Amino acid sequence: MSSVSCLLSEEHFRCSICLDVFTDPVSTPCGHNFCKSCITKHWDINYRCPLCNEGFKKRPFLRVNTLFSEMVAEFRHSAQQKANRKRSQQHVFNPVDVSCEFCTGTKLKALKSCLVCLASYCETHLEPHFTVSGLKRHQLIDPVENLEDRMCVKHGKPLELFCKTDQTFVCMHCSALDHKMHVFVPLKDEYEDKKVELVKTEVKIQDMIEKRRVKIEVIKRSVKCSTESAQMELSEGVEVFNSLNKFLERGLNELYKTIGEKVTTTQKQAEGLIKELEQEISDLKKRNTDVGQVTRSEDHLLVLRSFPLLKAVPPTKDWMKVNVHAPSYEKTVEGALIQLEETLNKETKKLLGEAELKRVQKYAVNVTLDPQTAHPELILTPDRKQVSHGDVRKNLPDNPERFSHYNFVLGEQSFTAGFPGRFYYEVQVQGKPKWNFGVVRKSINRKGEVKMKPREGYWTICLRGNEYKALDDPSVLLSLKSQPQKVGVFVSYSEGLVSFYDVDAAALIYSFTGCTFTEKLFPFFSPCRNDGGNNAAPLIIRPVNQNT
Repeated sequence: MSSVSCLLSEEHFRCSICLDVFTDPVSTPCGHNFCKSCITKHWDINYRCPLCNEGFKKRPFLRVNTLFSEMVAEFRHSAQQKANRKRSQQHVFNPVDVSCEFCTGTKLKALKSCLVCLASYCETHLEPHFTVSGLKRHQLIDPVENLEDRMCVKHGKPLELFCKTDQTFVCMHCSALDHKMHVFVPLKDEYEDKKVELVKTEVKIQDMIEKRRVKIEVIKRSVKCSTESAQMELSEGVEVFNSLNKFLERGLNELYKTIGEKVTTTQKQAEGLIKELEQEISDLKKRNTDVGQVTRSEDHLLVLRSFPLLKAVPPTKDWMKVNVHAPSYEKTVEGALIQLEETLNKETKKLLGEAELKRVQKYAVNVTLDPQTAHPELILTPDRKQVSHGDVRKNLPDNPERFSHYNFVLGEQSFTAGFPGRFYYEVQVQGKPKWNFGVVRKSINRKGEVKMKPREGYWTICLRGNEYKALDDPSVLLSLKSQPQKVGVFVSYSEGLVSFYDVDAAALIYSFTGCTFTEKLFPFFSPCRNDGGNNAAPLIIRPVNQNT
């Protein structure tokens, strides 16, 4: 940014209204930049751009040009620094051009000043001080003005000594008279001492500057990480709410479907009954017609012959007991809401678990096993990603790092509170009825019996048969809905947190909270004994799939 702003002159950063460097620059719809207060006051009069005169029907909306604002801020900062440096040079170490006192006509620039002669010389007039024996002993310095200031006011002699007692400059006569019992050193000696102190001060200031530059980078990195985390959290939140919204839509569609099916069933039932009734009406009308015709007939024989057939009313259904009952839609809605609530609770828990797992998976690290720590009965693969128990105890050096009592091994990588102070890795436990892993501190006992508790430096979980435990203090029996095939381990050093996740189910297994970490932490693994082949499967460190 500074390189860009340096390419532009001050004119590029001046508001065309107030003619001063921009304050809170904003952009108009036509693309021109003005101070926010300037353009606001201008638009109180008319809605035209002061530069291009483009008119607007209504008061335009002002936007902040982020890049341009940063350039203006950088320009202001750069200009301020230049002004400060200029003032500093003018008041402190600004070199002065001293003219030769012996040049006639045009005065040449002095090359040196003589503290004995109390005069300044150009290169030509200085030559005798290098050739004449009496002048060779004179003390020459870089050219300075007011050489009289370097003479003792009282004795008229050069100030050649430094009085340590009074912390002042004195001449040879002062040392013999006014400062007789004081401690003196030549100016050169005091100069050397003070120069050493100034060098130390310079180094100290440079160190302070560097520390502040580093702090600026830390703050910038912190802000960047905060912004990235916020964006990621927002993205995950949008994803969760979109998923929940889909479930709501699905629940509403199910309600439409359920009520629609009930309405359709009622309609079909009613249509069937109406059809049946209409058929009976048709049959009754036909019989009624036949009865009417016979009744109006004068044929005695026909009436008597038809009488037995027409006397009886055709058989029909007893419709007094038949009704169409409308279904209760209140229970339908209530049932749908209950089902939706259960589904949403379950899905929300699942989505939150997935979001939480994705969050910690961002801190995935590449963990490998350290053969220098492995118990002699453990077998490590060449890539140091798998460990299993063997029946044979190998003849290995019993170095201080190696576990000699239990079948343990550590990861090669250690982790501390340094940035980002968090790490995550995953372990496949499929096919193993026994295992133990987590994290431990560096100083754990590696040679004798230990209690695997947080106070001893262990933060682990284990499986024994079908029983899962968190080896807290006291141990916690874990009730899991499914048997994890792959377990994730997440550690936040600064928060004092160690969490274990069922990766496939995206569910939290257990968390150690309020932990106190004061030293390096190492990933810890124990495949346990192979039990005659029943527990021969290895613990496997798996690469982390962040799309889980």
